[in-house]
Amino acid sequence: MKLGSLKLGRDGRLVVVSHDLAWCADARHIAPTLQAALDNWAEAAPRLELLATDLAHDAIPKERFHERDADAPLPRAYQWADGSAYVNHVKLVRQARGAELPESFWTDPLMYQGASDEMLAPRDPIPLADESWGCDLEAEVIVVTDDVPRGISREEALEHIKLIGLVNDVSLRGLIPAELAKGFGFLQSKPASALSPVLVTPDELGERWKDGKLHGPLMVDLNGEPFGRADAGEDMTFDFGTLVAHLAKTRNLGAGSIVGSGTVSNRDTDGGPGKPIARGGRGYSCLAEVRTVETILDGKAATPFLKAGDSIRIWMEDEHGHAIFGTIEQTVVNG
Repeated sequence: MKLGSLKLGRDGRLVVVSHDLAWCADARHIAPTLQAALDNWAEAAPRLELLATDLAHDAIPKERFHERDADAPLPRAYQWADGSAYVNHVKLVRQARGAELPESFWTDPLMYQGASDEMLAPRDPIPLADESWGCDLEAEVIVVTDDVPRGISREEALEHIKLIGLVNDVSLRGLIPAELAKGFGFLQSKPASALSPVLVTPDELGERWKDGKLHGPLMVDLNGEPFGRADAGEDMTFDFGTLVAHLAKTRNLGAGSIVGSGTVSNRDTDGGPGKPIARGGRGYSCLAEVRTVETILDGKAATPFLKAGDSIRIWMEDEHGHAIFGTIEQTVVNG
C-alpha cells in the first residue's frame, strides 16, 4: 500500500496511491490525514488496504496523482530523529579532518533530533539565504512508526515500523562546526527536510525490505547528471529496528515518529572510499562525502556546495525502472 497527502491546509488530505503512482483515491472517510491514520493504525490500516485494492480494480472513484501537487506525506510530524547508520560515511568525514573514529561508533548508533514542524513537499524549492552556509543534500531512507513503547527490543521495534520512504535531509555544512563546538548539537545547520511523494508499507516492498533494511540503489542526480547510486542495503551498520529501539530506550515514541538512516554510503569494492560514478563507482548521497574523498586523495575539496539554480533528484526504482516512492525533485533558490 502506498499513501500520500495532497495539499490542503496545514496537514494535507490523505490519499491511497496506486502502485504505479498514476492514480489516487481520497481516504478522508477513513482518516482525514496520514497522522490521524497512524494515531489509530490498527483500525485504519485494514480499511486503507481495502481502499487500495478497490483502487487497483477501478472499483471506486479515482483522480490523477500528480507528484507536483503532493505535499509531504506528513507535512508536520511529532518527531524527526535522524541516525547515522552508515558508519563508513562518519569514518570518511572524520578522516578528512584528521580525527579518529571511536570504537563505540560501531556499536552505539549516532542520532540527533531534528525539527519536524515543517517537512517540505517533494517539489518544494530549497531556500538558501547565504551560499557561504554550505548547502548540502543528504539522500536517506526513512521509516515511520506507530506508537512505540519505551525499552523495546530491536525485534519488537521492527513490528512498529509501518511506512518507509525517502528524505532529502538538507544540511548547512558551514554552520555545523560552530554549533557542534557549543556541545549542544544541530539547530540552525539543519533546515527543513523534504519527504518523498509517497510512503510505502513494508509488504509492498517484498524482498527489498529485509532484516530492517531497504535494499537497492538510492538514485541521486545533481544538475541532471548521475551523482549517487549507493545501495541502501549495503554497509548499513545499524538496521532500522536497532535505530528505533535506540530512540525508544528511555521514552515512548508517538505515532508518526520519523526515523532516518543518515546519508547512504558505500565503500569501494577494495574497501576504500567510494568512487564517483564517472570512475566506475557508486557515487555519493551527499556533497560532503565527495568533498571528503577529494580531501583524502588530493589534499583539498574541489566539488562546490549547492548554490541558487542547482537542482537535485532523489528516487529509488523497482525492477521495472519505476520510482517506488516517487521522486524528490528540488531546486535551490535565493531566500
